[in-house]
Amino acid sequence: MTSVRRFSSGTLRRAAGRAATGLGVAGAVTLAYAAGYERTAYTLRRLVVPALADGAGPLRILHISDLHITPKQRGKLAWISDLARLMPDLVALTGDVLSHPDSAEPTLAALSSMFGFPGVFVPGNNDYFVPTLKSPHHYFSSKDDTMPKGPPLNWAAFAKTLAADSGWIDLTNYRTVMRVAGRRIDVRGVDDARLCRDDVPSVLGARDDADVDLRLGLSHTPEPRVLDAYTADGVALTLSGHTHGGQIRVPFAGALVTNCGIDRARVRGLSRYEAGGRTSWLHVSAGLGTSPFAPIRFACRPEATLISLTAAA
Repeated sequence: MTSVRRFSSGTLRRAAGRAATGLGVAGAVTLAYAAGYERTAYTLRRLVVPALADGAGPLRILHISDLHITPKQRGKLAWISDLARLMPDLVALTGDVLSHPDSAEPTLAALSSMFGFPGVFVPGNNDYFVPTLKSPHHYFSSKDDTMPKGPPLNWAAFAKTLAADSGWIDLTNYRTVMRVAGRRIDVRGVDDARLCRDDVPSVLGARDDADVDLRLGLSHTPEPRVLDAYTADGVALTLSGHTHGGQIRVPFAGALVTNCGIDRARVRGLSRYEAGGRTSWLHVSAGLGTSPFAPIRFACRPEATLISLTAAA
């Protein structure tokens, strides 16, 4: 005869209480890890990308993005400064550099170790205004809320000083050909697409000096309209940031949000992109920082990437 075990309401309440306590402890541990460790677990990633013209020798690009510097982040500033040891052929900085009115001086000091290398840069949406507190639902909403609400940052002055001190090229809605380690690179960049400040048509089209080893594009926000235009125009590699790789990633599911028009599969790392009958490479950096109001990362370490380019063949 089968017996049926009965539980009293008190037993069930105690079991539910233990389960709730366990979940609370697990949540606290996860939050402590995300805020206390992973947020500052700076990581260097290395990639090999076959994007150069046939016969071109290898080229190394250091891609850094989304620094979100505030003045007292000594660990992050020291880590950035130490990247000079990699001796890249080109440094590419893809925006969201500043996060505080007093960020300029410590940021320039950290980057100065790399001023001996050629470089290019574009601004991000957070380079124009101080970050403000946002509700988490903002990132899941389909509403186009692109208007910043914080006090303005003086990106124009910072960019002018950075270009003067480093010799790096400000690619804000600008295109040129530069020579790097004996290779000719057609480089172009746009102002931030999240704020709709990009002028993509100004950096497109055929050029008289079309014989180059690489066509490189920069855009802080990897909005599809920019990626489509770059790819259709023959850009071989686009570098972007903005997404923070999702910042909080769920194991086996990946990023929950992208904070832009790109799909979640491309929110971090290297992918192939197709548009206008052409195919290009896209690298989206998970970046090195966070908003001061969301200082956590989970399953998405802050990063810089050393990209070794080889001939496409």
